[in-house]
Amino acid sequence: MRGYQNMLFLRQIRRFFRIAAHSKQFPKTIPLEESALSKLKSERDPDKLFNLFKANAHNKLVVENRFAFEDTVSRLAGAGRFDHIEHLLEHQKTLPQGRREGFIMRIIMLYGKAGMVKHAIDTFRDMHLYGCKRTVKSLNATLKVLSQTHDLRAIEAFLAEVPQELVVELDAYTVNIVVKAFCEMDFLDSAFLYMVQMERLGIKPDVITYTTLISASYQKNRCEIGNGLWNLMVYKGCKPNLTTFNVRVQYLINRRLAWKANDVMRLMKKIGIEPDEVTYNLVIKGFCQAGYLEMAKRVYSSLEFHSTYKPNAKIYQTMIHYLCKGGEYNLAYTRCIDCMRKNWFPSVDTIHSLVQGLMRNGELKKAKRIMRLVRNHRPPFSSSQFDSLRSICRRSDGLKPNQFD
Repeated sequence: MRGYQNMLFLRQIRRFFRIAAHSKQFPKTIPLEESALSKLKSERDPDKLFNLFKANAHNKLVVENRFAFEDTVSRLAGAGRFDHIEHLLEHQKTLPQGRREGFIMRIIMLYGKAGMVKHAIDTFRDMHLYGCKRTVKSLNATLKVLSQTHDLRAIEAFLAEVPQELVVELDAYTVNIVVKAFCEMDFLDSAFLYMVQMERLGIKPDVITYTTLISASYQKNRCEIGNGLWNLMVYKGCKPNLTTFNVRVQYLINRRLAWKANDVMRLMKKIGIEPDEVTYNLVIKGFCQAGYLEMAKRVYSSLEFHSTYKPNAKIYQTMIHYLCKGGEYNLAYTRCIDCMRKNWFPSVDTIHSLVQGLMRNGELKKAKRIMRLVRNHRPPFSSSQFDSLRSICRRSDGLKPNQFD
């Protein structure tokens, strides 16, 4: 019996020492790893940064940290040390994580951010050499890098050769990357034809494809094409989303068609798509620009009391600016106080208009309150902006220098 008790006692002692040893070792490893990250973040010399990252090439906390990886490559690119970038990224491919497609995609994107497009494409083509399976995901990552060059011929050559050569099936995301790239390069017809071609191959365009094309059409003042694409999208059974509707509202506001834009917003609500802050700001601005300030106020009230969204800084800025233009300084003051309480401040020009209008109407206390809030703003307005505001007010109304202090 005594022997059995001694065995239990010895087991407890061994367990105690194992726990003690573990507790002593654990704090040592974490600070070392955290130290590597902090050193990478603070190092400014590109050669030392390169050597530090290279020394931690097997440190998962460093390598798997997206920010540390991207920040290191970005700073090396800024220093023009593309040789260091190539050395680091090529070495990463040979490590065990190089067999993960997601990790190789990150390397492709990092080469792209550094402007090393050929290296990005070569990485995609050579994935099999690292034992990494190639899918449409890595193809799309490479295509996204290539599209940033705005080189039409290079994009077309990649699309013509790579998918068939490497046996990778394209998807709707591929189409969206290409359509967006063509639209940004002002090849709107090519973007549309590519969408049609892919649809014939069985890749249906989605709402992002149509929205990209519609937006580009409106921006290029090809409204007939934009409207036709809208109708085609609906005919094909692809339902417009919030972004699509906002694109159309923006187009109508640009054409000074505020009432039609308001009708579109009402249609959104009717079919179950809740307008967001962008929608409301566009419609409010449209009515203000057209001189329908009362309608703008009604739309604002609808947002404030009946929407799941609330006014943001842009909406406050729009309302305060046009209320001042319309001479409604007391309501502009109320909106401005609400805005400033949220630490959103209108532009200096708008504050000028509001304070001067309040002073002309004999609302000195309100003007002083606005100025106190401006003075206490964090981060502060520049001294030149604040002095300019005070001096303009003094010049126009003959106030004493300390009137607003």
